[in-house]
Amino acid sequence: MILEKFLSFDDIQKSLENGETSVTAIVNYYLQNIQTKAHLNAFVEVYTDSALAQAAAVDQKISEGKAGRLAGMVIGIKDVLVYKDHEVNASSNILKGFVSQFTATAVQRLIDEDAVIVGRLNCDEFGMGSSNENTCHGKVLNAADETRVPGGSSGGSAVAVQANLCTVSLGTDTGGSVRQPAAFTGLVGIKPTYSRVSRWGLIAYASSFDTIGIFSRNVKDNALVMEIMAGPDNFDSTSSKKPVPPYSELLHFDKRVKVAYLRETIESPALQPEIKANTLALLDKLRKEGHEVEEVEFPLLKYVLPTYYILTTAEASSNLSRFDGVKYGYRTSAAHNLESMYKKTRSEGFGEEVKRRIMLGTFVLSASYYDAYFTKAQKVRRLIKEFTENLLNKFDYIVMPTTPSTAFKFGEHSNDPVAMYLEDLFTVQASVSGVPAISIPNGTDEKGLPIGIQIIANSFKEAELYAFADYLMDINQA
Repeated sequence: MILEKFLSFDDIQKSLENGETSVTAIVNYYLQNIQTKAHLNAFVEVYTDSALAQAAAVDQKISEGKAGRLAGMVIGIKDVLVYKDHEVNASSNILKGFVSQFTATAVQRLIDEDAVIVGRLNCDEFGMGSSNENTCHGKVLNAADETRVPGGSSGGSAVAVQANLCTVSLGTDTGGSVRQPAAFTGLVGIKPTYSRVSRWGLIAYASSFDTIGIFSRNVKDNALVMEIMAGPDNFDSTSSKKPVPPYSELLHFDKRVKVAYLRETIESPALQPEIKANTLALLDKLRKEGHEVEEVEFPLLKYVLPTYYILTTAEASSNLSRFDGVKYGYRTSAAHNLESMYKKTRSEGFGEEVKRRIMLGTFVLSASYYDAYFTKAQKVRRLIKEFTENLLNKFDYIVMPTTPSTAFKFGEHSNDPVAMYLEDLFTVQASVSGVPAISIPNGTDEKGLPIGIQIIANSFKEAELYAFADYLMDINQA
């Protein structure tokens, strides 16, 4: 059994149906691969025993004809998603040793359909970062070029699929943390509509932005996992009650559509020339296929990034106040009273980037600056959301580069937080607006590094988004 020939979950299922392999053999293959490629540092912890036990149980179900829809799929989960009786620490020293007492809804729904959870994946601490360098577990290496970052914050999740260490993986996307790593590693990565997937069991960064996304090699696998994960959840009052379409069965695309692209993204001085060329080439292909492609202006683009960082740091300041050394996680041994215990625990437990964002958030929420920053940013967020939705009422999709550059070298932006934040320039619009967006591969640059292109659709239009993304990947390969 050679798993390299399996380009999709369909291939795995066919081999299982034909008796050519077993779920246990598939899990063992991935476990061996994880060991061979351990230097990439994608996995924080490998669940060898529980994964093999799950695999044996699924093999038994297959023999009885009772297996779920994901039998044979091996999944890695980002280290911010909880899994009962397994450690989770959001790649932060402040949660070292914390074992979860329950399983995140999104993860549980996959297990219920007989997916096997193989381990937890490295990420930027609490999801804060664009390079996977802000982690207590050490940086993750990009398998395309090990001197370069895999993107963040879900860098480990991206590399796990890129390096064939699991079939698909779960990440989280607050401002681009699935789409940017997907672009840097040549994968399909989706951020669903806010509220489409339950956040129950996701360690919060910014609660009004956080979404659980998926990395895969192709669109169909991604769509299948999303249709199983998505839907209402009594544990999450913000989850939508809208019905979930069978995304993986709705990928047929045979219509003419209207596509907008933003002039400000194409003309951005930050945009790498090869990414610009590949984006324009794909737009030309769409025109030749008979679609209506139009340049539009988005004058609010320059306000999207500051709005995002004001609001997310404010929410992070509030959410991360629960990590205080009292109830769980790390507690300093150098405290002499309650106040020093709080201060020292948080100073020692949090990394530099997390502390920076907590302080920024605390500042914008302070009485003197609340109206000047936080309230104003909320108003600008509404304008960005309205502008984006108006565009998506006139056009079926917005298409733009996923990132301004391909994967950059380790340390390149480490001493310049603003340069690092600018890596999110093209992904935060969808996050601020709450609409779904997907990144798919769009060729490589002259160094052979993957380029991504991003497609945005209106809220709850994931079915249309997946179908168009699958179509774009087909015409790109033609």
